[in-house]
Amino acid sequence: MQGFTGEHLKRKVTIIPLEKYPFKILKVRAKNGKDIRFQLQEEKSEKGRQYALTVENQRLQKGRYFDIITLETDSKIRPTLNVRIYGDLKARPEEEKKKSQ
Repeated sequence: MQGFTGEHLKRKVTIIPLEKYPFKILKVRAKNGKDIRFQLQEEKSEKGRQYALTVENQRLQKGRYFDIITLETDSKIRPTLNVRIYGDLKARPEEEKKKSQ
């Protein structure tokens, strides 16, 4: 997620199990969780079940951050899925001008 401080940054990822290898997501957690808020929703599609993972920035100050959201599944093949979150917030141009004056 890239943007400026004070902006509402939100991203959505759709997770679609393959028909050949179906799974359910049982639990979701963030490694750190300090700079993000997340929500997982199960949705129905034409091909069956899918999931919408929504991640929102919670950081207020400029800088970079990294987190990992782990999805625990009932799959014996992939019991966990990791979603890497990268954030990069920059100060608004008008804030930088104020600092330099």
